[in-house]
Amino acid sequence: MRFFPDRAMALAPATINDYRELARRRLPRQLFDYIDGGAYDETTMRANISDLQAVKLRQRVMKDVEVRNQSTTVLGQELSTPVILAPVGMGGMYAPRAEVSAIRAATRVGVPFVESTVSICSLEEVSAASSRPPWYQLYVMKDRSFGEGLLQRAADVGAPVVVLTVDLPVIGARHRDTRNAMTGEAVGWVKALRGLDLAAHPRWIKDVVLGGKPLIFGNLETAVPGAKTPIAFRRWVDKQFDPSVTWDDIAWVREHWDGKLLVKGILDVEDARQAADAGVDGLVVSNHGGRQLDAVPSSVAALPDIAAAVADRVEVLVDGGIRTGLDVVKMLALGARAVMVGRAWAWAVAGRGEAGVEHMLRVLMSDIDTALGLTGSNDVADLDRSVLVNRGA
Repeated sequence: MRFFPDRAMALAPATINDYRELARRRLPRQLFDYIDGGAYDETTMRANISDLQAVKLRQRVMKDVEVRNQSTTVLGQELSTPVILAPVGMGGMYAPRAEVSAIRAATRVGVPFVESTVSICSLEEVSAASSRPPWYQLYVMKDRSFGEGLLQRAADVGAPVVVLTVDLPVIGARHRDTRNAMTGEAVGWVKALRGLDLAAHPRWIKDVVLGGKPLIFGNLETAVPGAKTPIAFRRWVDKQFDPSVTWDDIAWVREHWDGKLLVKGILDVEDARQAADAGVDGLVVSNHGGRQLDAVPSSVAALPDIAAAVADRVEVLVDGGIRTGLDVVKMLALGARAVMVGRAWAWAVAGRGEAGVEHMLRVLMSDIDTALGLTGSNDVADLDRSVLVNRGA
């Protein structure tokens, strides 16, 4: 009898979309959809990709591009390439101790990893795995003392940057999660289907459920011991995430944080100006991967005006829809200093663990190098609209 290996097992990933396919095959649907899905009809999520694809690079020839450099600095940190691993919730549910794998891969490549408030691995565990401390992502919560404790923990492990996520005053309606009962109690046939979905992935059970313990929210365990499941966590979120937060609360963060401060979730020029006025060090142009309010602009559509308005005052980063190193070059040409990638590393760690994350980053670096050479560019610092078709000076 001939043996036909699983196509996902035989696949040699060459692109981020290959890792997406690996993750789709290896994860229970409820977890894959949690990573892969967006809000409402997912139009903004799709626009993040399609609008970026519509931006065209200008191929130039007969330029001296023998020397090409993609290293840069972001918020005082040296990066081998203008890419940062974005905060991703529940990472350790996709692969055993996934956040640890991600920071190890990021450290070898020479880029930062941002630890999510709702990571499975704690700040301390992630920090201990690398010589390069993680950045830390924070939500503003009603219990300010809890937030202050998280900021102190970030300081204690040497985190150089806090990424304050500001686009979740309320949680967007993510229909895939609703259908999969990720946001409510599974009962009846829905509970049975969820159980069958999990049972159909024995390798995931062996590697993650059995081999990746403890499957708890490591940064929340002491303060929220009951938040050990997605449903319990959602209840905690509904109770703790603070919809009354304003720009005045930046002063509260500054009172308890001496390092660099980045705000993530900016889509509007006026909000960008207010962020700069509030004294942050940088901002991330982001629609949360299309996971919050649908029918808002794609990140790449919002980026140019925001960069034009505030890039002389704060460092401007961007996320959303980045699937290749060519996308990175386009974002830099439109005004970003660097990009964050979230789904990309989640898919990669789910597909091939630590090696997958490192390989994914090196694929992006190879793409960036190629794009530099074929646009006649020598350095990412020199990228501007002149490398794009019909985008002005």
